[in-house]
Amino acid sequence: MADEEKQYDFLEIEKKWQKFWEEEKTFRAEDNSEKPKFYALDMFPYPSGAGLHIGHPEGYVASDILARYKKACGFNVLHPMGWDAFGLPAEQYAIKTGTHPSVTTQENVDNFRRQIKSIGFAIDWDREINTTDPDYYRWTQWIFLKLFQRGLAYVAEKPVWWCPNLLAVLANEEVVNGKSEVGGHPVERRNLRQVVLRITAYAEKLIAGLDDLDWPNSTKRQQKAWIGRSEGAEVQFSIEGMEEKLEVYTTRPDTLFGATYMVVAPEHPLLDKLVSPENKDEVKAYIELAAKKSDLDRTDLAKDKSGVFTGSYCLNPVSGEKVPVWVADYVLITYGTGAIMAVPAHDERDFEFAEKFGIPITRVIARIDGDEEKAKLPYSGPGIMVNSAEYDGMEADECKAKIITDLESKDMGKGAVNYKLRDWIFSRQRYWGEPIPLVWVSHQDFEKAKATTGVIRDLLPEEPVTSDKDGVTLYALPLPESELPLQLPDVEKYQPSGTGESPLATIPDWLEIWFDLSTGQSLSRSESKPDGQSWVSATRETNTMPQWAGSCWYHLRYLDPNNTENLVDSEKEAYWGGPDFYIGGAEHAVLHLLYARFWHRFLHDEGVLAHPEPYKKLFHQGLILGEDGNKMSKSVGNVVSPDVVIDAYGADSLRLFEMFLGPLEAVKPWSEKGIEGVHRFLKKVFREASSSEKHSAGEEKNPETLRLLHETILKVTESIENLRFNVAISQMMILANHLQKMDTFSDGTIKILLQLLAPLAPHLSEELWQKLGGTESIVNQPWPVARKELLVSDEITIVFQVNGKLRGEANFAKDASKEEIIATAKEHEKVLAFTTGKEIMKEIYVPGKLVNLAVKG
Repeated sequence: MADEEKQYDFLEIEKKWQKFWEEEKTFRAEDNSEKPKFYALDMFPYPSGAGLHIGHPEGYVASDILARYKKACGFNVLHPMGWDAFGLPAEQYAIKTGTHPSVTTQENVDNFRRQIKSIGFAIDWDREINTTDPDYYRWTQWIFLKLFQRGLAYVAEKPVWWCPNLLAVLANEEVVNGKSEVGGHPVERRNLRQVVLRITAYAEKLIAGLDDLDWPNSTKRQQKAWIGRSEGAEVQFSIEGMEEKLEVYTTRPDTLFGATYMVVAPEHPLLDKLVSPENKDEVKAYIELAAKKSDLDRTDLAKDKSGVFTGSYCLNPVSGEKVPVWVADYVLITYGTGAIMAVPAHDERDFEFAEKFGIPITRVIARIDGDEEKAKLPYSGPGIMVNSAEYDGMEADECKAKIITDLESKDMGKGAVNYKLRDWIFSRQRYWGEPIPLVWVSHQDFEKAKATTGVIRDLLPEEPVTSDKDGVTLYALPLPESELPLQLPDVEKYQPSGTGESPLATIPDWLEIWFDLSTGQSLSRSESKPDGQSWVSATRETNTMPQWAGSCWYHLRYLDPNNTENLVDSEKEAYWGGPDFYIGGAEHAVLHLLYARFWHRFLHDEGVLAHPEPYKKLFHQGLILGEDGNKMSKSVGNVVSPDVVIDAYGADSLRLFEMFLGPLEAVKPWSEKGIEGVHRFLKKVFREASSSEKHSAGEEKNPETLRLLHETILKVTESIENLRFNVAISQMMILANHLQKMDTFSDGTIKILLQLLAPLAPHLSEELWQKLGGTESIVNQPWPVARKELLVSDEITIVFQVNGKLRGEANFAKDASKEEIIATAKEHEKVLAFTTGKEIMKEIYVPGKLVNLAVKG
């Protein structure tokens, strides 16, 4: 046996078959095939310099098993791979090292591709994509222009993190406890000009579309919570001494009589007018302090509430009473109107604030049963209106509708639907991202563009997109499709501009252009102005797109990666549709999936796509932790590289063990000892398949082996279909152990075992299939079908319980009587250990399943 084990040279075998698959293009998908299609998609990786660790391939292995299985079942399978390669880490590395991000990105992509190929995935590499490829992001820009044309893009001042020391805008993840992650410098909130997409226009469609998706319920709940649809009222509060009104949105208009103070966010546009001279210094200091806090810190219910009185008062629209206006950072400008009516008797947050600052608290809802001991303030349950004038005695839910109607009749408010979802800030002040294909011109030249015959006029939205710079209003014009892709300038430095703008703002040759209002052509202003009345002076948009942009639609480009005329061919999109199986981490449950659904639904509405939703079936794999039970992290030192594992045990062992660790969705730790056990199983299969002296020709003759073989076919098939790969592996181990004990078995039996094993351990299966005389790749063999008539048994297994807990089991003839089965259960040695000396109160028999003895004492 030792000599046979040496023959299992897994490294040589795996390299051989990986080369074979690549050269033969074994996994090339056919467009518009007559076969049924199956599209398996992985959330594509960001190719970091660190490479893959063994947690990353888990989802890829799962989708690969499914893809190989479906191919064996006769499906035309598409299983692609690509790279989400724009983004912050590459730019930071470029700044530190002076190496162009395109260079490091390509090096990282090459390493990731090598690692993924070394694991033996059934990928159609002819469809590989990269979000940084201009041929790819040309179409990302094209989608943006469609959104712009439909009025779904605009420009607005939005708060961002600004670090005065680094002279840079920081992402949320780069700010820790109010300081920059790099250097530990203080940061502050600053408003910057941002390009924004109107995702809120799709809020209702994004909620409704979830009903038809085969997604984890937890993910659907997260998406609905993020969108945050609520019904309530917009209420107008008059401000004493001012013409303006303070508008609030509330889901509880029934509590209006209990509004004893108002709160505005520190960023509220009316705040300057609301602040009285004597309160000015205190409010200013408070605003500066609030600017250093994150939204999470500001809304943390466990933290002490803070605020400052502005000196102004509003009038309660239903009671006419004066209510003070405060500024407090627990109100966010990004939710609702940025102002709230505070009802301390019926809201915990408002109650704590009112108690701290001595603000009156007025109960307006009492318990229906009148038991005020159970309705201690703040009370948020159902009840009857009190202290609410003509509404007293009404049920609170009934009162909501009545008050809204009355507010509308007096022009003091109206019913409204609100969303927590905010419009998508679609810009980054970075170099390494897709350029946004807009240019900025003066009002005079914008009016000229509207009057000029040509492509630009036809691409303009109904409402112009404007931006104020240095007191001058500029107008946005789109680049036409003929000018795409707008590529990044090739520069040597990527340092922040120092003003909060993108580094692109510091590159005059790229930034300042002559622009043709008719054709959309552009030339650097370092050149002479071209002849013709339609050429004007313009500047390019300097913000770049967020990393989310390229991942919003990559599932479509895999269908038609080389199309230079269209985003995707309509026939190919109609044939492939969306992925039939999409797998990735639960950390993308909200943003990536929400943004991708938004773009996809928009393109469907535009008639570009046949299907309204991008991902029919979604699955989140669980984390693989380090051996220490912690999340794998380079800083912790518990990262395991797949390269090391493959060198020691082979790719098949890695694939098999990642699936054998436990249920796919579960969190589980890596184990060096565990993979040794899986590796021994593969060596066992190699020995048994290579032991020609044990093989017999033709059909399997041994009834026990034949029955177990077809049990295994059935169980492995069902387990793969249900993503229970650990169960499938366990069953194949049972069959392999059985064959090891047998003196002989047919070569047909071992071939079927190899076919069942092939999706999970493809290299070994291919090698042994060839050794056993297989003339074609095992990939192209039809999936085995279980003969269910062989699985019918004359026996049944009955489990024995004592007080509902499993204590034993036994096999019986199918026609065994109830009395015989109960008598056997009572005499079973493991049952006796729990019944001896105790009174059996009841004997319960569930036919064909179990006996349960209820005992006392």
